[in-house]
Amino acid sequence: MASDRLEAALEAELTALENLGRRRTLAAPRAFERALDFTSNDYLGLASDARVIDAAAKAVASLGAGGRAARLLGGGAGQLQLEAAAAAWLGAEATLLFPSGYQANVGVLTTLAGADDVLFSDELNHASLIDGMRLTSARRCVFAHKDLADLEEALERSMDARRRLIVTESVFSMDGDAADLAALDALSRKYDAWLIVDEAHAVGLIGQHGAGLGARLVRDPESRILARTITGGKALGCGGALVAGSQNLIELIANRARSFIFTTAPAPALTASLAAAIEVLASEDDPGFAAREAATHLAELLQLPKPAAAVVPVPIPAAPGEDERLAVAAAEALNEAGFDVRAVRPPTVPAGTSRLRLVCHAWQGKSEVEALAAAIRKVLPAPTPSNEAATGPTPNLPAKAQSAAPKSPVIFVAGTDTDVGKTVVSALICRALKDTGGVNYWKPVQTGDDSDSAAVAALAGLAPHQVQRPAWQLARPASPHEAAEAQGVRIDPARIFGGLGALRRMLSPTPLVVELAGGLLVPYTSPGEAEPTTQLDWLNKERPPFVLVARSGLGTLNHTMLSLAALEAKHLRPIALFLVGPRHAANLATLRAWTGLTVHELPELTPLSPAALDHWLEGEPLTWLPGQDDSSPTAL
Repeated sequence: MASDRLEAALEAELTALENLGRRRTLAAPRAFERALDFTSNDYLGLASDARVIDAAAKAVASLGAGGRAARLLGGGAGQLQLEAAAAAWLGAEATLLFPSGYQANVGVLTTLAGADDVLFSDELNHASLIDGMRLTSARRCVFAHKDLADLEEALERSMDARRRLIVTESVFSMDGDAADLAALDALSRKYDAWLIVDEAHAVGLIGQHGAGLGARLVRDPESRILARTITGGKALGCGGALVAGSQNLIELIANRARSFIFTTAPAPALTASLAAAIEVLASEDDPGFAAREAATHLAELLQLPKPAAAVVPVPIPAAPGEDERLAVAAAEALNEAGFDVRAVRPPTVPAGTSRLRLVCHAWQGKSEVEALAAAIRKVLPAPTPSNEAATGPTPNLPAKAQSAAPKSPVIFVAGTDTDVGKTVVSALICRALKDTGGVNYWKPVQTGDDSDSAAVAALAGLAPHQVQRPAWQLARPASPHEAAEAQGVRIDPARIFGGLGALRRMLSPTPLVVELAGGLLVPYTSPGEAEPTTQLDWLNKERPPFVLVARSGLGTLNHTMLSLAALEAKHLRPIALFLVGPRHAANLATLRAWTGLTVHELPELTPLSPAALDHWLEGEPLTWLPGQDDSSPTAL
């Protein structure tokens, strides 16, 4: 029966998650002592504050339990008063209440961005911002985390857009670091752009009266902060979310945001409790001081960068894949010791960046923090301090240098087709780099039973720690999207994109060779999806140095020139072209003349061995690689 087939397919998807170690289950929260809660986002304890609870109880008693209808149909009670109080607290002209932060972000983005606009998103923005952008028809550009130079280049390329909207968190939920809102505001003025800022993990903790990281900037009439999202389920201890901005913006959102128009108004208890929480914060000059102090002390004890607010991520010192297992095991050990600590792993964070996400609270003193730090040191090796302080960019360095300093140089190996020799070329490049300070290799998507990672390791003479685990390993020898469908899973390109950034930070300064699967236009996601993603899309996003590999024989002229044309349409150009297979002098000469590229001919090596690669390199060194020829500029 059809229902049986569907249930079998659903079970197969759950089994695939189980095999990856990523199947989650819902369970009742464990009872922990309040002092040992290092996971909840109730930063200030307002969820159990008597003033907040009393306000909710009175609202239920007088106004009932539910919102009854959507706001535009007269639902809810007390929202206008709450919105006015929130606007005064935040220094905004107006605010608008949503049932959740997710709905608020979706509502803002779908109201403001259309087909003629460009959205610029920090690569570590969380899901509600990402999904909100996906629901628009705007062009989207993801820039490297807090990389102002990368963002500026993207802004320069998008001056023909109707609107340029920069989207960021103020304090990033998983990394605990802060965006440089002042610098983003300055860039916005320079390029006639606007800022959309999610203040979920800054409100209550940063700024006078806990009004957030952007509170000071928005008081400047020239500020380009267009909208701020203020979630109520974290430091405010309640739920719901407020969008703050100009009166015109708020009225437009109320008229256009489907996530506002077509949802029941928040219950009176939520509205009243939020109003009470805001009143508490507005009465204190710096309500987040104690929580920030606890987080700073914890970071110092663990030799980690100073957090921007109250989130302290503890990296797991292990290879991608292994880090997930160790993170879960560490969290379980800490739970057994009485601490409420959770592991965060893909898909919540990029592959290779699993961590313990620690949250400090206003009620936790030195003794609780020191007890946790001692327990962590027992279950984890000493974490390696980050190269970049979480409080912001390194002073007195150009933005480009700040971004590049902690990252491993990278070179991609792309192909015109499948089985053209990318793995041999990858091994050749790894072999050339191995003796000049080391090298690492990564094939993000492996399809089929043959392991290209094992082949490269053997040919290049790499140790196991130099070969990074694929983000996706699929049994069927087919295109990534087809192999994934056959296995009942879906490739998430964000996991691959994020995995690269994580590896580059973890492996720095050693070069990383990345081998793609199949040809340039091979899709990671199904062509039937709303956003099919190809390997060429990834190259266009990263714009890394890369080589193109093609067959040497009949048909290569057409395949190679078509591939180069597809690259040229994205303003991409390889640093070298490899022709692999039996020598074909005419094709070699033609492609050198037509392309103007450095073209290498890699004939069949019999036997294919490390010694054969060394012999080839002696006759034709890869002078465009760093360390191969001091007279030539580095390609990486």
